[in-house]
Amino acid sequence: MSIIPIAPIGRIIKNAGGQRISEGSKEALGKVLEQCGEDISKQALLLAKHAGRVTVNASDIELAVKELE
Repeated sequence: MSIIPIAPIGRIIKNAGGQRISEGSKEALGKVLEQCGEDISKQALLLAKHAGRVTVNASDIELAVKELE
């Protein structure tokens, strides 16, 4: 079961230009997005801890994305 609702994932694909979207493609993209989000969150948490904070800030997320690229 996906954490991210399927409908917004379908809208993401439509916004990218998709006209017809299978349920399987929505589910597959949802899994990828969730894994990517988890990886970014883990890295951001490490950055916040390194800075002596328990709160993850937007800057931690942005830096985590850059580090994981």
